[in-house]
Amino acid sequence: MCGIIGVTTLETFTPVSIIVRRGLEKLEYRGYDSVGIASIHHGMIIVKKAKGKIADVSRALKFDDTPGNTVIGHTRWATHGRPSDENAHPHVDCKFKIAIVHNGIIQNFLELKKELESKGHKFRSETDTEVIAHLIEDEYNDTGNLLEALRRVTSKIKGSYALGIISVYTPNTIYFAKKDSPLIIGLTDKMKFIASDIPAFLEYTNEVIVLRDGELGYITPNEVYIEHHGKPVDWRGRVFTVSWTAEDAARKGYPHFMLKEIHEQPVALRETLWGISREVEEAAKLLLESKRIFITAAGTSYHAGLIGEYFLRRYAKTVPIVFIASEHRGYEGVIDEDDVLIAISQSGETIDTLMAVRMFKEVNAKVIAISNVIGSAIPRESDASIYTRAGPEIGVAATKTFTTQALTLELLALTYAKVKGSLNNTEYNMSIKILEKAGEATSKTISMVEGLCKRIGEIIATKSNTYYLSRGLGVPIAMEGALKLKEISYIHAEAYPAGESKHGPIALIEEGFPAIYVILNDYTRELMVGNVMEFKARGALTIGLIPEGDTELKDLIDFPIEIEYVHPLLSPLTYTPPLQLIAYYAAVKRGYDPDKPRNLAKTVTVE
Repeated sequence: MCGIIGVTTLETFTPVSIIVRRGLEKLEYRGYDSVGIASIHHGMIIVKKAKGKIADVSRALKFDDTPGNTVIGHTRWATHGRPSDENAHPHVDCKFKIAIVHNGIIQNFLELKKELESKGHKFRSETDTEVIAHLIEDEYNDTGNLLEALRRVTSKIKGSYALGIISVYTPNTIYFAKKDSPLIIGLTDKMKFIASDIPAFLEYTNEVIVLRDGELGYITPNEVYIEHHGKPVDWRGRVFTVSWTAEDAARKGYPHFMLKEIHEQPVALRETLWGISREVEEAAKLLLESKRIFITAAGTSYHAGLIGEYFLRRYAKTVPIVFIASEHRGYEGVIDEDDVLIAISQSGETIDTLMAVRMFKEVNAKVIAISNVIGSAIPRESDASIYTRAGPEIGVAATKTFTTQALTLELLALTYAKVKGSLNNTEYNMSIKILEKAGEATSKTISMVEGLCKRIGEIIATKSNTYYLSRGLGVPIAMEGALKLKEISYIHAEAYPAGESKHGPIALIEEGFPAIYVILNDYTRELMVGNVMEFKARGALTIGLIPEGDTELKDLIDFPIEIEYVHPLLSPLTYTPPLQLIAYYAAVKRGYDPDKPRNLAKTVTVE
């Protein structure tokens, strides 16, 4: 869950340290406990690193003044070792000749550390990463060749890693290796990059190679070398051009990425619907051939998975088994080759979801990936992949990720229902026409309710606890709303099926306790009226997303947010943005940065 970048060049009008610092700023969503850079200059390695955010550390340590044309950088989300100056990356060997940045976890580092200490190596940090620096030193002393040293080291370490390595022995070279953690290469004629994510170097190049598990090699200003299991890889056919620009990854005048990305949802929904039809058709064929359907994901993607489960039940008359990815081991021994898994991950690198994919693949079950990142690990290891077209999402709290995943799963459910025969062509075509209105309906909702959501968010900001309640399809929407509030405003929020409120939760209700309701215009509406009245009788502050024109609910609820009546297929897409906006404005009112919630990172790449 860290971000790494490396740049090497022989000539540039901008100091390389500035390029790396800018890249780290683009990667800070991956972790911001500490930050550091290392460069090679006049046969020496210069390391600057400290605990804290990039802007503060960079200014204090004068990152931009660091000389050298080969520089690596790292922004950290702590796993092994507390956030501290000593535990910040880069890490170096005993002789200060090799520097390394790392994203991932080395599972056998304690065993390796003891072995290295017995040979006289001295450690400066508590991290697992420092072991790699000393291992490379040890192997280089034996071989005199850094690439061979890296080959040997990757055969010894167990776990996940994306590595960037520089050394005074080869001053214009950055070595790399990848397993389970994301790593890409950026190409220009006279400058080469490695990075965890495309925005890190997008202002300089849009030519990209996505590295695959087990690959390692090096970049120089004029060369790229990649190998797999010791055999050179012909990478030229894998270069692709990124279609979005550096400006797309910037805030475009919004105060935070999260608000920008909430407003980008109408476009993201349109582009996703336009782009995935063929991919969905291939995935639907796999569903048709399966005995059972499983859905797995984590966090926001799990909530999208619950929406997928609802529509598979409704349209395909199929009841999938949905499970949280970190609980995948509970299904060991009960799955077989006739099953299919739908694995959902924005980054395509979420480690729990990736492990679930691999468990299903071990028994020859089929896997369908839903991801936003082309060439990422989960799609690569799956039998079929559906890529949402959400574009870059920089804010840690997922917004357009959720709605584009929900739309994708709805289209998959409809397409599967059609090929299965539970939905005829006329019904299918009518449903597709409804989905084609997703962008317009979501745009209208955001413009209509944002002012009211801001007011409500500022009220919620003064509270310590909140309930989110709904029924049926509204439950996963409520769950996502509660997750957003707790993620970025640090207000305790719990989501429940409204019928469960009498089985315990209502005991907490007192005067002014906020309850946020998601009320759809379907069979659940009458039951929800009763739930609201129960809470109001006990003094709750009621806030409700309600169907437009429902005067009974409008009079009953303290703060009604009217949502234009839409078909159930569009409800997850129109009801979710108001909840995102409430969370956003609550966080801002409380003085927090919604793009960088504490203790969280965008991509969870460790178990």
